Amino acid sequence: MAGFTEPEMKISAQEMAEAQLPLRYRDYCAHMLVPLNKCRHRTMYMPWKCEEERHLYEKCQYDDFMRRSRMLAQINEAKSQQ
Repeated sequence: MAGFTEPEMKISAQEMAEAQLPLRYRDYCAHMLVPLNKCRHRTMYMPWKCEEERHLYEKCQYDDFMRRSRMLAQINEAKSQQ
């Protein structure tokens, strides 16, 4: 894609394996999920305890979804112009 760059992975595959992240969560936001899960385990999953980490992770997920949506729109637009 001309206008889009691939985001960088901020956590290695080894670090994700050590954190025991399921494969479906090993995406561009995994570096934020590791501290969130640690906080959840430390606080016994009390929903009000890890709000900051959760919001950061959810914002990352949203931003990644929007990035992929823009890419798809650009691909569809290029196909329709052909």
